[in-house]
Amino acid sequence: MDFKPLITLLAIVNPLACVPFFIHYTQGFSRAQRQRTVLISSFTAFAVIAASALLGLQILEFFGISLASFQVGGGMLLLTSALSMLNAQPAEARANADEVQNAEARAAVGASIAVVPLTIPLLTGPATMSTVVIYAEKARDLMQLGTLVGYGVAIGLATALCFSMASPIARVLGQTGINVMTRLMGLILAALAVEVMADGLHKLFPALGGH
Repeated sequence: MDFKPLITLLAIVNPLACVPFFIHYTQGFSRAQRQRTVLISSFTAFAVIAASALLGLQILEFFGISLASFQVGGGMLLLTSALSMLNAQPAEARANADEVQNAEARAAVGASIAVVPLTIPLLTGPATMSTVVIYAEKARDLMQLGTLVGYGVAIGLATALCFSMASPIARVLGQTGINVMTRLMGLILAALAVEVMADGLHKLFPALGGH
């Protein structure tokens, strides 16, 4: 069994690095509201990965985009995310000021901020989706595609675990520990991004492979 997709997704999603965001957005929440936020965030992360695995290739075909081009573009996106992580920022931290203010406003009235921006784009954004689509194309049969969807379940569970233990994690690791973990994941992700881009460039320009 190939665990590379799971390792890549864990590096991109990196729920541990989003723990401070979870704590920030759920300040003032009751225990029940916080548990509901954890549940919705975890399920949404799984749903994004599963939808990308099952429908991503059909969407590319609809728009007439070749997988090789998508690999190069997706690899560049992964590399950008990796560079952000090397600066101790979550890979998918792409929420703009309006999204943050909207989230804080909804949190103030007790509404759920689990989907936007906590899950999208902080946990699962464009880099996550493009990665899943790339690995979905490599799936040779339904079993491998099902395994990829299963990795989505693993990501959802990892998200639930990190968010459920947010306060203890923040106390034990501190911001410095979380930053170290984020940089380590960024280094792994940078290497994987180069590999993805190299594969796409080889498909676009076979001469690069010496053939």
